[in-house]
Amino acid sequence: MNIDNCPRCGKVFVKGFRDVCPACVREIDKEYEKCATYLRENRGASITELSDETGVTIKQITKFIREGRISLMDAPNLAYPCESCGVLIQSNNLCDSCRTRLVNASKTLLSGDAQSQSHKSSNETVKEAYKGINQYKDRT
Repeated sequence: MNIDNCPRCGKVFVKGFRDVCPACVREIDKEYEKCATYLRENRGASITELSDETGVTIKQITKFIREGRISLMDAPNLAYPCESCGVLIQSNNLCDSCRTRLVNASKTLLSGDAQSQSHKSSNETVKEAYKGINQYKDRT
């Protein structure tokens, strides 16, 4: 048996397919129903409006979207924050500018191209590339 503390409420539970305890699963399902009901009645709602009206956190609404429980096709004004900078997006985890910055940083890291950064040492180039990667990891 794998026993763990629920990250949401702190109770001890037997960890199975879910990462939260059964009581929190029921609470999350109720939150989803609130969101779904509100979106059926207010199709053009934004994520902040949905959060304010239902009392469900933006983080939880974003999880519903990523899990596919809330479809952006049915809610055209619904967008969630980029995991790096917080700009509202409707697909993926990162906005285009953060994705481009991360790709460029990883290319620099992989190519070892210290010549284009001649004023910096290679250690500083590596640190800068990892900074972008770590920024992304911290948001997840």
